[in-house]
Order: sequence, then C-alpha cells, then structure tokens
Amino acid sequence: MHKKLLGLAVAMTALASIFTAAEAQETKTIGVSIPAADHGWTAGVVYHANRVAELLMKEHPGLNVIVKTSADPATQANAIQDLEIQGIDALVILPTDPDPLVNAMKEVKNKGHFVTIVDRAPSANDNSVRDLYVAGNNPALGKVAGEYIAKNSPDAEVVVIRGLPIPIDQQRQDGFDEGIKGSNVKVLDRQFGNWNRDDAFKVMQDYLTKYPKIDVVWCQDDDMAVGVLQAIEQAGRTDIQYIIGGAGSKDMIKKVMDGDKMVPVNVLYPPSMVGTAMELTAAAIYDAVPVHGTYTLDATLITPDNAKNYYFPDSPF
Repeated sequence: MHKKLLGLAVAMTALASIFTAAEAQETKTIGVSIPAADHGWTAGVVYHANRVAELLMKEHPGLNVIVKTSADPATQANAIQDLEIQGIDALVILPTDPDPLVNAMKEVKNKGHFVTIVDRAPSANDNSVRDLYVAGNNPALGKVAGEYIAKNSPDAEVVVIRGLPIPIDQQRQDGFDEGIKGSNVKVLDRQFGNWNRDDAFKVMQDYLTKYPKIDVVWCQDDDMAVGVLQAIEQAGRTDIQYIIGGAGSKDMIKKVMDGDKMVPVNVLYPPSMVGTAMELTAAAIYDAVPVHGTYTLDATLITPDNAKNYYFPDSPF
C-alpha cells in the first residue's frame, strides 16, 4: 500500500511539472505604443493604457505588457523596433500619425504577431496592416451633438469649433450637419481650434466679437471646451445657452453630473478605448477569441442620468 501511495505521489509530481511547463509556455508579451501626453485626451490614453496593463497582468500571470509613449512618428517607429527586440507576441498601437507608421506596423504583422490599431487609421486600413481596428464613432460624435441641439434648441444660432483639417474632423462635421438637418438651427461660423484649448479660446473670442447673439457652441473636443468656457466667462456673455464638447473628460462629465447649465451633456469619445483594444488583444492571443476586423465604440450621449458610469476621477483627462 505504501509503495502504491509513493508511486501515486511520484506520478502527481510529474504531472504537476508538466502543467508548470505548460503554464510557462503561456508567457506572452503585448507591446503598447501610444502618443506622449501632449494634451488632455492623449494624457487620458496614457492613463488608461497603464491602468489596463496592470489589470491584464493580474488576470494573466504569464503576461507582460510594455507601454511606450512617443512624441512623433519617427520616435514611435523606433519604439516599435525596440518592442520587437524585447520580444512581443502582439502590438497595440495608437499612431501619432498613421500613414508614416504603416511599414513599421506591417513588419510586426509579417512576423506573425497580432496587431491592433487604435483610433487613427492609415489610408489603407486593411488586414495587410492590422488584425484588429478599435475606434470611436467619429460621424456619430457629430451627429449625436447635432441631434441634441436640433431637439432642444431647434431655432438656435450656433457657432462651431472644429478640430484639425484631417479626415476624422470632416467625419464629425458631416455627422453634425446630418444631425441638425430638417431643423431651423443656423450655423453662424466654423473655424478650426486644432483640438487645443488656447486656440479654441482665441477662436471663441473672435466669435464673441463678431456675433452679438450666439445660442449654442459645438466644439468637437473637451480640451477646446475649456477654452470656450473661459472666453465666454471672460467676456461676461449671458446670451449663450450652453456648449457641447466631446470625448468625455472627467471635468466635463463632472459638470454634467453636477447639473451645470452651460454643460448639460457631453458626447463620448473615450481615451479608454486603448484599454478596450488591449483587452481584446489579450483575448485573441490567450483565448483564441475571434476579434479580427473592426470594433467601433458608441458615441454615447452623456447625461446626468448616466454620467457616473463614465467618470474616472483619477484620470488626468
């Protein structure tokens, strides 16, 4: 009997060794390449990338997640090469500028690694460049804002502060125009604020000088909304009913939560999408979950009723 028990113990030890070896083979690395925190939204991207990296490494004990930030395409291309040298099984990339980084992304994919692009798509956004594309809904970001204004202020005179003259700006603008279609909403002016609070401040100052009556301001980005509110307050204008920004920054969501009349709603375009991309990538390489293709997040209208679901008080954005 003693010999049988001893034999069983030896067998169990050998089996345990096999399982330990199998677990060791499950050690994987995900490289995350994102822009440096040069404004609020990208600061949020950095925050959520690091937050989700910690969560994923707890969930998968064999997983290593390396997060690298870069200021420009050249620096980011070098960062991707460095990640390759360290040995990655997958790359999650939010490009500083996508087209100049296509070759770097293709090199990773051609080595058999899973590639996920976040937010900024290259001109040829197909499976030769990436396995998965995760992004917010740019047309809907504009449309949701336009529909809110058309419903709640159907005769409003509106000024628009656009982002940068790039495709996603035009998508948002087209969506906004679709949202106000059929209403009496009148757009007084459209100028670029470059997704920058100081530039938006200057544009809003110009609007306040040119137009004695403005009902509503739509600006595509919450960073710009900060500058807009500062300009309105500084000018002492009381005719403006409210502004609508976009992205879901914690400061704007807090204003919505608190019932601020100047910021009654916001439209979600979350920097946390990088975390969604990382979670889907981990599911692909660990669980063989079929996540190839395009994953588009909703452009949710944030109201006092749902704002707490999107409030991250520890985030820099």
